[in-house]
Amino acid sequence: MNSQALAVLEGVRRHEGCSLVFPNRRGTGSLAFQSWWERFRRTCALPDVRVHDLRHSFASTAIMDNVPLATVGKLLGHALPETTAKYAHLSDDVIGDAAERISGSLAQAIGLRL
Repeated sequence: MNSQALAVLEGVRRHEGCSLVFPNRRGTGSLAFQSWWERFRRTCALPDVRVHDLRHSFASTAIMDNVPLATVGKLLGHALPETTAKYAHLSDDVIGDAAERISGSLAQAIGLRL
């Protein structure tokens, strides 16, 4: 784990004698994640967001920040780059910007002024 993740985990208050990172309220077992996630989504007005969607957002943000696909795959625990590529959906703005830069470079190469 990186230092930021370790710092977050170290800051989590735990029930005495409980070694779980995400215990239930009594500290007697693990958190019932699905019901917690449903309440969290309602509170944040995000009714359609799945936990899996967070992986897509992470991968897309990393790709848009020029993190190499292989590195993103390693962070997500993927063995094959093809698996990671499925997560790396780029925003329309990034695609449009890339198309504009490429067409500008091509126009310049052939002597056109845009």
